[in-house]
Amino acid sequence: MSKFYFLLLFEALTRVLGLHNEDSGSRLVSGYNEVSPEVEAPYTPQLDYRVPRWCNTLKLPNGEVTCFSPRGGNYHNTLGTRCEMSCDRGYRLLGRASLICTPSRRWSSTAHCRQVRCRVLPLVSHGTYTCTNGVAADSRCDYTCDRGYHLEGVHTRTCMPEGRWNGIEPVCADRDPPKIKCPLSRVRYAEPGKLTTTVFWDPPVVKDTADTTVTDVKLIGEPSGSEFEEGVHVIQYKVFDQARNKAVCKFIVRIEVKRCPVLKEPLHGYLTCSPEGNVYGSQCEYHCNRGYERRGNPITECQFDSSWSGAPPTCNLVEIIADVRSSSSLLSQFYQKRRLLIVSTPSTDDEYYKLQEIMLQNSECGLSMREVTVVELLGLPPREVGRMNGKPLDSQVIEGLWTALRISKAYFSMVLLDKRGVDRERLIDPITSEELYSLIDTYLLDEVEREHIEKYRSYCD
Repeated sequence: MSKFYFLLLFEALTRVLGLHNEDSGSRLVSGYNEVSPEVEAPYTPQLDYRVPRWCNTLKLPNGEVTCFSPRGGNYHNTLGTRCEMSCDRGYRLLGRASLICTPSRRWSSTAHCRQVRCRVLPLVSHGTYTCTNGVAADSRCDYTCDRGYHLEGVHTRTCMPEGRWNGIEPVCADRDPPKIKCPLSRVRYAEPGKLTTTVFWDPPVVKDTADTTVTDVKLIGEPSGSEFEEGVHVIQYKVFDQARNKAVCKFIVRIEVKRCPVLKEPLHGYLTCSPEGNVYGSQCEYHCNRGYERRGNPITECQFDSSWSGAPPTCNLVEIIADVRSSSSLLSQFYQKRRLLIVSTPSTDDEYYKLQEIMLQNSECGLSMREVTVVELLGLPPREVGRMNGKPLDSQVIEGLWTALRISKAYFSMVLLDKRGVDRERLIDPITSEELYSLIDTYLLDEVEREHIEKYRSYCD
């Protein structure tokens, strides 16, 4: 009976200690002569789902652990408990998302939360950025550009939870043109006696909000210190910054020439002036033709107020002395100076003479312009009368003229002498002023005298 109880006790212990394996198909045979070898089996804890704290309590820094236990919600680490792992925003789970408490009293795997980080943003040329939390998730970086540059693209980038920056990297671009200030426009007067003047100005003032120095300045027009002619000259400057933004400014240089009224040549004379004629600072000199003398200041100058200095001189007929004793003395005074028209008549009642006298009175200005002096020989000896420019002539002079020029005393006649005293024309009939002028202009005047007559033809009108 005692042996039976011993076998029952041994079998119970075997079950408790795990020595009995029903699946092996072998049984322990007792016998006095049989020796059973001792085999050490690995320690296996007794499975008991009712035992609390089978596994260690799970902790997940920067994360959350949600467990489901077979025994209910209050048992989070008993055998068979399954826990779901999740990380806070900004953290990424490394390891298994689901862990189970195993019979070995250990969790099936491990897990922890690692902070999500984006790569470091590259530097921005001509700009910078500031971030709220470095390169951590949800950190916001705000971009700003240096003075003179404009931000092109997004102004803000955020580190996303998946570890990348949203948006595209912006750039700081120079879009503002430089500022350029030209000198003021100016008016200058030509230098005395010239049509030009030299003008100077300071270089333009150039600034740029982006570039500290701007050197690419181009000039369109004449540079400072050039000699400018009369008129309006547009000076233009162009400037480019490093981004090839352009700015332009311009100003005007106007050159004015002070001019005096055009001088008229004096009657019986002419003018010689400096090359530019009637501009400020020019000088003109008056000259008289042969047979005329200048009276007054010969030099006049164009002044800054556009007026000529002094009153113009005049060319007066060279005084010929009538009070001489011979015809040769009288004629010698005309040589190379004036022409001579001698009118002879036996009587002042002669019809031809009266008619000619009327026409000569009307032609006094024209004859003076053509440098012709009229001498009248009136009557017969011993009552002959001679006069020149209202002055009487001596009887010997009258007789000498009749003789030297072979003038008949018996009838009306006229003799025209040139400046050398040569007899060029004899008339026995009255002649009109136009006919007399045509005769003189055609045969007695040189080219210069003809131009002078043509220019002042209206003077006697």
